[in-house]
Amino acid sequence: MQSWVKSLFIKEREKRKQPLEVKLLNGNYYLYRSTSRWDSKEKKPKKVTEYIGRMTKEGVIEKNAFQSQRSVFEYGNSQLLLQLAESIKKTLANAFPLRWKELLACAMVKTVQPLPLRLIQSRWEKLAASHSIDASLSPNTVSKVLHEIGTDVASQNKFFDALMNDTHLLAFDLSSVFSNSENLLLAEKGYNADHLFLKQINLMLFFSIDKQLPVMLSPLHGSVRDVKALKSAIEWVNSPKLILVLDRGFASYNMAELLNEKSFNFVVPLKRNFSIINYNTPTKKSFIYRKRGIKWAKYKSGKNFVYFFEDVKLRAEEETTFISLIADKKKKLSNYEKESRRFGKIAILSNLDVSGEKIYDTFKSREDIETSFDALKNELENDKTYLRDDDGVRGYFFVSFLSLYLYYKILNLLRKKKLTDKISVNEALLELSKIYEIKTGNTTRLSTAPAKAEQLAKKLDVNLFPKP
Repeated sequence: MQSWVKSLFIKEREKRKQPLEVKLLNGNYYLYRSTSRWDSKEKKPKKVTEYIGRMTKEGVIEKNAFQSQRSVFEYGNSQLLLQLAESIKKTLANAFPLRWKELLACAMVKTVQPLPLRLIQSRWEKLAASHSIDASLSPNTVSKVLHEIGTDVASQNKFFDALMNDTHLLAFDLSSVFSNSENLLLAEKGYNADHLFLKQINLMLFFSIDKQLPVMLSPLHGSVRDVKALKSAIEWVNSPKLILVLDRGFASYNMAELLNEKSFNFVVPLKRNFSIINYNTPTKKSFIYRKRGIKWAKYKSGKNFVYFFEDVKLRAEEETTFISLIADKKKKLSNYEKESRRFGKIAILSNLDVSGEKIYDTFKSREDIETSFDALKNELENDKTYLRDDDGVRGYFFVSFLSLYLYYKILNLLRKKKLTDKISVNEALLELSKIYEIKTGNTTRLSTAPAKAEQLAKKLDVNLFPKP
């Protein structure tokens, strides 16, 4: 290797802080990124290289150097995401030291604009953040990254464990996405909320109620039902002393026994037909929840407690609905007396011995996990997948989780500034995208910000504009 090549190689390695490799082809020197990935079929690591550019005595001519150079970049939206991503950048780099830049860049693009994998690179190059994070996002590289991350479940767990740290209240739920792929073992026919018996992939999600952030997302086989998914999920959690808040779909006597055995605290609403619910329980205590009168009582059931609530307003609403159904001949008057005992009443099972108001507030606080699934599927457009193998799917949903995390960081910022009734996350990113970074030679400046974008930046109270 010639001395100038060796000198340039050392310089590029220090600048890029990545494993590099030099190849001599037809008398010219070329620079490559060099790493390895686990080959699940051959059960051994496999070398992976990615072309960077041709080496000359003047420097490296990168592969895109002869393309027209962009000089205008979206600054406001990518700068906001960069600042909010600081909270997970170090954790992500610890879990995936060779691929954290590509993962974070993909997540940022998906947060700004959900796109097919083949279009991520072109969208990334429009963001000013592409100057701060040296990510390689060609379609082939993105596909390789997803497969590498999909096979490395241990590092995913390491990342999720770090996010769950210091969480006290943890909501858990299950949802599903449909798949048209014939080659996915994860895609199986199973029960879903739409009552469609189609091939699907189940997704289990943990949401930290304390932090108001998602802390874990993982795909499961489509046939896995709620309680079985819960058994699998608690194996992921290393802090059993926290409180799990569940949906009534998980309610079962076996569930309570399992969580008690594992030393987990839990709060789960019961279906109205559970035999341990005593609808004749007198409710003598009361509190106000969001301007609604709630009466309550508590009684012991084995090792656990049944918290019995009566929502006065809900009782009136359900009674009115039932009478309307009688008028429409859809319900019988003879059933009124039996059914009316349940109007407005909610029973919650827990192994915690606390006040009814605290249990009710804890149960209601899980609403954000339902909002998370809605954002994941609709706002971020992850409602279906066309990937062809399970490793790719696991990698894809890890990136989807990162974009959901960033989405919630912005949502929480809007909530903190009481702006959610005026602007959505997507609208905020769109307005901030109108603040441009302009590069002219060695000079970089910001465009004049539109009034709405400038006002939004001030209201969010984030440092988007560098000080003179």
